Amino acid sequence: MSTATSRPRVRKSPQQRSEEIYAAATALAREGGLSALTLRAVATRAGVASGLVAHYASSMDELVARTFHDLVGAELAEVCAEIAAEPGAAARLARMIATVLRRDHNDITLVWVDAWSLGRSNEALATAIEEQMAAWQDAITEIILVGESEGAFRVDDAAAVAWQLLAMIDGIAAHALTRGTDAALFATRLAQASETLVGAEPDTVRRHLAAP
Repeated sequence: MSTATSRPRVRKSPQQRSEEIYAAATALAREGGLSALTLRAVATRAGVASGLVAHYASSMDELVARTFHDLVGAELAEVCAEIAAEPGAAARLARMIATVLRRDHNDITLVWVDAWSLGRSNEALATAIEEQMAAWQDAITEIILVGESEGAFRVDDAAAVAWQLLAMIDGIAAHALTRGTDAALFATRLAQASETLVGAEPDTVRRHLAAP
């Protein structure tokens, strides 16, 4: 007579369990945006009881805010790493535009779109949005300042121009996602508009865009 052997249960540390829950939230947000983050959905993806999610996340608002912060912060870090090797501000601006409008950034665009709506009733998320938008503005401002030091750009207020560029990029990405259009198709037009905003000569930024 054979005896069934039970698989030993492994007790996970609080840190391991917390990491699993946040990893589940991150995966759900990439697939369906921040609106997909419900207590039940996160618990199901993590393979735990809903009560355990509530135990390790102080609130769903906090879980949503942290997921947003981590996802968009990682995107910015990746974009900055991509453009860092480009030779000069014009090439960096072109690379940034082309990168954030690629289809493989649509998941983060959806996260942003949800965040702008959900942030109205989620204070923690609203704070994270402000932090990340400021970080993006700072990154673009730095590109513009480098362009000024090179003599390629000329602006009165680098931070204000960076804010306007960021709004244009976000607008195009969000509209393209909503309408099912490839945002990358508008990279050339955006690069052309950016040349006016940063006070660059025509084709200064556009010539650095990769051929379609």
